[in-house]
Order: sequence, then C-alpha cells, then structure tokens
Amino acid sequence: MKIATAEQMRALDRAAIQDRGIPSLLLMERAASAVAERCLERLEETGRGRAAIFCGAGNNGGDGVAAARLLLEAGVEIRCFLVGRREKMTPDCREMERRLEAVGGKLEDFTVDPDFAAWCLDCDLMVDALFGIGLNTELRGDAYTAVQMMNTCSVPVVAVDIASGVEADTGRVLGCAVEAEETVTFTLPKAGHLLGEGGVLSGRLTVADIGIPADLVRRVESDLHAVFPWELHLPRRPRDSHKGNYGKVYILAGSVGYSGAPVLAARAAVRTGSGLVTLGVPAPVWPVAAQKLDEAMPHPLPSSKDGMLSLEAAEEVLRRLELCGVCLVGPGLGRSNSVSSVVRHVLRTAHLPMVVDADGINALAGHIDGLDARRGACTVLTPHDGEFARLGGDLSAGDRLLAARTFAAEHGCVLVLKGHRTITAFPDGDAYVNTTGNPGMAKGGSGDVLSGIILSLLGQGLPPRTAVPMAVCLHGMAGDRCAETLGEYGMTPGDMIDCLPAVLKEIAGQQS
Repeated sequence: MKIATAEQMRALDRAAIQDRGIPSLLLMERAASAVAERCLERLEETGRGRAAIFCGAGNNGGDGVAAARLLLEAGVEIRCFLVGRREKMTPDCREMERRLEAVGGKLEDFTVDPDFAAWCLDCDLMVDALFGIGLNTELRGDAYTAVQMMNTCSVPVVAVDIASGVEADTGRVLGCAVEAEETVTFTLPKAGHLLGEGGVLSGRLTVADIGIPADLVRRVESDLHAVFPWELHLPRRPRDSHKGNYGKVYILAGSVGYSGAPVLAARAAVRTGSGLVTLGVPAPVWPVAAQKLDEAMPHPLPSSKDGMLSLEAAEEVLRRLELCGVCLVGPGLGRSNSVSSVVRHVLRTAHLPMVVDADGINALAGHIDGLDARRGACTVLTPHDGEFARLGGDLSAGDRLLAARTFAAEHGCVLVLKGHRTITAFPDGDAYVNTTGNPGMAKGGSGDVLSGIILSLLGQGLPPRTAVPMAVCLHGMAGDRCAETLGEYGMTPGDMIDCLPAVLKEIAGQQS
C-alpha cells in the first residue's frame, strides 16, 4: 500500500470534496465511524464502557466529536473535551458539536481539576483527536497538558489519524507525543505511522476507507510503501507441477559452534515451499545437519581445523551452484580469513541471485567492492544495524529510511535493514516498510529464518520486488502468530518456522 504525505492527503480530500462533490461532513462521519468501531471492539474486551475523548478545534477534533456521539449512541459513558479555543473551531467541527448535543452529549472545555483527573483515571479508553496530520510545531499549553494526561493515566489510547505530536511525514516527535496503543488513519498510511519514534508511538495501525474515490487514490505517486498481510498474494500451483517447478536453492552456512543457523534457514526454506533445498556446511557440521534435516539435503564441504570453511570449499560450492537458481550465503559461517575469501569468491564468480546474511555480510566489511562487482545482478543483503554499520552504512542522522535507500542506490543491491518496521530498499529508490512482527522475535536465529524465507520465494520465481517485502511480512506474521499462542518471552525461531504453514495457508485463502 502506498504511503502518502500530509500534503498528498490534503490534496486527496480537496479533490474528493471539490471535484467529486462528496460532502466533507460525510467523509468526517465515515472517519468517525471507523474510530468508533475500533473503540467499541476494545471496550468489548474489557466488559466496561467509559471513554474520554480529547478533541482539537480543527477537523481532526471534528472526527473525535463525531466519534463521541457514535459511542454515546452505542451506550458508552463518554466525556468529550475541547482542547483549544472555541472561536477557532472549523465549521465541520461545530456541526459535529451540534449533532453531539442533539443526542444529549456535550463538548466540554478542557480544564484540569481533581474531579476531572479522577474521572479520567477510571476510564477504560481515551481517544486522541487533537491535531491529526497537519501538526508541524511543538505542542504547548493545554495540548501539552492533555497529551501528558493521556500518557500518564495508564489507560489505552486510540489516536485519530495520527498520534498527536508525531510529524506525519517523518515520524519525528514534536516536543512530546501521545503514546497510542492503536491508531486509526484514513485512506492511506503516512510515514509517521511507521518510521522513527512515530512507528512506536502509533501502536497497532488500522487504515480505514472513508469513501475517497479509488481512482483518485491510485493517482497518488509514492516510492514508499507499507506492506500489510492482507495485501499478500501467492501464485496458485498448477495441478501438474513437480518439485523442479518450485526452485532449486542452495544454502552456504554453518561452522562448529553455529550448527543451528544453517538448519533454521534450511527448515524455513522448506516450509515456505521450496522444491529442493541443498545445504553446504563444513564437514564437522554435516552429521548434525544431516540428523536434524529430513527434507533438505546437506552435504559436507572442506573444513579448516577450527571447524569453518577452508579455501578449498569455494570450487565445490560453485560446482553445486551450477544446478541451482538462488543461493543464500552466511548464516553461522563464523569469521576467518578463509571464510571471507570463500564468500567473496563465490559472490564474484556466481551469477545467480544471492541472499547475503550474517557472516556473509561480515565478510564484505572492508571489501565492499565484492558487492559492487555484482551490480546488475540480484543481491539481497539482510543486515541489522550493527552489520549495516560494518558495511559502511550511515545511521548517524537517525534516518533509517534515508540510510537504506542511499546504500541500496550506491551499491546496486536490495537492502533489508532489519529492526522494528524493517525497511526493504531497492536501487531505484523504492522502499517498503513492514507492518508485522513483535519483540518476541528478538532472539538469535530469527534472522536465519528470514533469510530462508527470502531464499525460498526468490527460488520459486517471484520477482525480488514481490518476494523480498513479502518474505519480511510473512516472517513477522509467523512471529505474531507465535506471540498470540505462546507469548513473546517463550517463543523461539523454531516455533516461527512451525507457524509458517498456517500463515501461508491464510495468505492462499485470501485469494479464493
């Protein structure tokens, strides 16, 4: 899904209202309905029904006032507060106040006193409708006070359009910002929902359709995209297909002491649907891999005394790669001069698509020419921040999106910058921000699972622009499913692999 700027969203609203004749109040009612629906779903979970709605004087506040009316009509005990000056209320916001009063509600002036604070502390839910995406200055005065109250009451907050205090186009916090558990935005997501501090403060993101014509939305031009589970599509498998149709992939991985990484990557590739998975590991690791893997095909490679690849392994790997379509290099290889030499030789010599992870990335540190030599070929790098820095990536400005795009363009690769809201950047500037995943995935081996999924989808013939963002999303979906059933503390990368079939089945079911 395209990510829009604040100005693009304002232009969309104008076009819908002025060119297509859609009443602004109708759009506001639809936005309020989406917010109220999510609030009611959350309140059903608690079995109670008391909500405080904080509204600004603009149209974002109008969304909040309208949502307050809908909640009141649904039987929720509400108090709705105007955080701003009445003389600055927009016409639409005033009309929503009139409609609220018509059903017995009231838009109260925001004043802090002990009774007010006590009422808020006993709420089940708060709604932040202070500013929306137009904010570009730091919060102050009553707005600052209201945000602090929402953040300190230990009550879940649903933000309308964007958490107040977050800059829509960057995710930068303007002084302070609401810590929302959920954000309901409209038509298209904004960068501030996913990037920077805004990516954390927005909580769960819901994108609601409020009736802006689809052809207007399609005209929005953007090289930044959000990847949601419901957007994913897998090719249907012909009835007369065979294993050769679904990719012959090769994994170069492992060393003594790191035998789990190649096994996790191979299992993930198998579970994602690869037809044939071959795994090359140093000879001392081969018995371990052979015992743990039934579906993949491990084989031994020449090894040094320390249990890592020796220089002689390179030619055997290249011979094997002649029969394969995609190669993954790196999980658990360890660090040594011979390993680095083998990795760089394979990258320079083999012309098939490559996924480079973990110690494969470390082998390129100080030898970035080995990556540049593959310009024009498909090379996918999957670093976390530390590995990215060792490659020469610059995160000093705190802008992960810019850093990922710059590196991908300079070196002609696909860069998967792992972390919260993993970014996939392509050489032409297109970038994809993932929306799935949770802190329970922050465990050793999780990256090996991701690299195996990427390898598998590429091996099955999906183009990189489809395969790589999809793999990142599937990885997060499997992690989310584990968190739901096992909890974030106890889940493991192996559990995530076990969840992949259900996740893939869910995606396939979306197409039927």
